[in-house]
Amino acid sequence: MSPEELTQSLKAESKRLGFQLSGACQTISPAGFDHFSSWLDAGYAGEMHYLSERQDAYRDPNLVLDGVESLLMLGMSYHTQDAELPSLGQGRISKYAWGGGDYHDLIHKRLKQLCRFARELPSENAKPIEVRGIIDTAPLLEREFAALAGLGWQAKNTMLISRDSGSYFFLAALLINQKLEYDSPITTNHCGSCTACLDACPTDAFVKPHVLDATKCISYLTIEHRTDIPESLRKGMADWVFGCDVCQEVCPWNRFATESDEPLFQPAESQNPLDLIPLFDLDDDAFRLRFRKTPMWRSKRRGMLRNAAIALGNQQSSDALPALRKGLQDQEPLIQEACQWAIGQIESA
Repeated sequence: MSPEELTQSLKAESKRLGFQLSGACQTISPAGFDHFSSWLDAGYAGEMHYLSERQDAYRDPNLVLDGVESLLMLGMSYHTQDAELPSLGQGRISKYAWGGGDYHDLIHKRLKQLCRFARELPSENAKPIEVRGIIDTAPLLEREFAALAGLGWQAKNTMLISRDSGSYFFLAALLINQKLEYDSPITTNHCGSCTACLDACPTDAFVKPHVLDATKCISYLTIEHRTDIPESLRKGMADWVFGCDVCQEVCPWNRFATESDEPLFQPAESQNPLDLIPLFDLDDDAFRLRFRKTPMWRSKRRGMLRNAAIALGNQQSSDALPALRKGLQDQEPLIQEACQWAIGQIESA
């Protein structure tokens, strides 16, 4: 099987498995590695220490799959509908977490199917095909390789944007020890003079175009940040309790976002938006039962209730006071502090 035939077979199978985007590129040391290193040195990764701990691995994809020669970069849309504005007592979660399950589980399953398919194909040189499928957990600069594979360009908000699909899609990769037919890279940034994403950020998290200070980003604060959120950033969080879509919502290219028909990504009524006051009645077991199979499990109960308290404080509704006072008695100091702040915001209003 020639590189062209192998590539077309893999692309056809990936499409059958639900990946709307696919493109192939050669394995190289990514051009953006120095930018990534400078970003880490500036402290913009905050508490995401796993990035710096694996920093050298991001330079060489061979440390992800030994002998890798090519990458097939993949995109799966999670765009379904416009967000519903929350009422008092409700909070917003990022679009990718609206469904009833965790995208990692779904995409890992599809990647395993694609890997099995690839291993059964004949190679050009009779060398056994070795593959590995990854999604946002292995040390790979996915957006660098996705641009190299022709999927899109890295926008000013650091997201990858496709001219045909916008930015509401998950990136995944298939690493393979075979030569593929490589797609033309995207070398033009189609953002032009637009700064809508930078201007709309509620916490001024963009240092400059293409540079995000994660320690100010609402997505980072509500998911990765494990301690008290700085008070100077709490007002900007508004009613976001898990992630943030503001810089994508204002992007003109998302007028062309591809809609997903994947059942797992369809919005669950209970999560678009999310009722916040009942969260304070959940102990650890009840929280696990409700959120264990969703992306929101990453924030754990302490993080989600901290976020919920801040959102309720920003809404300044006295209806939230009983739940927040209950949070004052919680065993987690992180929740206690956020509830105390929120009560102060409501009482002062």
